Amino acid sequence: MNRRTALTTLLAGASAPLLAACSSGITSLKGDGAGGDSGSSGGLVIGTANFTENQVLGYLYAGVLNAAGVKTTVRPNLGSREIVVPALRSGDIDLLPEYQGSLLLYLDKKATATEAGAMQNALATVLPDGLEVLPYAAAEDRDSFAVTRRTADRYGLKTLADLRKVNGKLTLGAAAEMKKRVVGVVGLKDRYGVELKEFKALDSSGPLVKGALKKGDIDIANVFTTDVDTAENGWVLLADPKNLIPSQHVVPLIAARKADSRVRKALARLGNALTTPDLTELNRLVDKEKQDPDRVAAAWLKKHKLG
Repeated sequence: MNRRTALTTLLAGASAPLLAACSSGITSLKGDGAGGDSGSSGGLVIGTANFTENQVLGYLYAGVLNAAGVKTTVRPNLGSREIVVPALRSGDIDLLPEYQGSLLLYLDKKATATEAGAMQNALATVLPDGLEVLPYAAAEDRDSFAVTRRTADRYGLKTLADLRKVNGKLTLGAAAEMKKRVVGVVGLKDRYGVELKEFKALDSSGPLVKGALKKGDIDIANVFTTDVDTAENGWVLLADPKNLIPSQHVVPLIAARKADSRVRKALARLGNALTTPDLTELNRLVDKEKQDPDRVAAAWLKKHKLG
């Protein structure tokens, strides 16, 4: 995940059309989007966050909607939730791939729901006017906190609760926004009493944080559970006995005015078919095989007769 830039930077530049290779930079929020049109007849603009999996999901959304006759434009790599959700609210984009737990805590820091069904209900009560979450997918990708096997053995670390034994000694690396998030520095302190030596703003489950963990520049890394590097490197994912990290099923977040029956049915078909192992493999193809996220998504949709 690339570190996000200022919103003013986001508002410059051109949009990226569907099936164009994902750029490494930031894609503009302005352009020939669906704007204020009601329903899907005017097309949808799909935005994504700035990490591989979310970009792949954006292209999956676009492909299944195209197959249903809905014109789409994908604007990948826009930034973190703190950027893309306001962009959706303002009408610059129409649809986002989101994650239940993280979205709920972004909207309500005091939320306590952790089970998928309960979170879906909770989301419906806290969403800003004009936004809607559609049924969540079978696929799930949770945040997690990883340490190397050497660090785990040295300090006897198996769970997040164990980090309290080494308060003031370990450095956490993650995306900058994790410093203020509940699933991040705030929650580790409030729920587990963890005091860090230092927080380094890098990325989450991206090349910066994973490289820093390998080099020993950080001791704890925020990685996603669908990241294939965890198993390949023998990293230890710390268990979460107090349920700091909620369920994270993929869920479409959409401008309600665009959520007509054609859109709902298409995204429901995708959600029913997409599994967590699928998501892990799609990430591997992009991150390890260096394939373009749009092509990876198109191939998966074709294989599953959805695109």
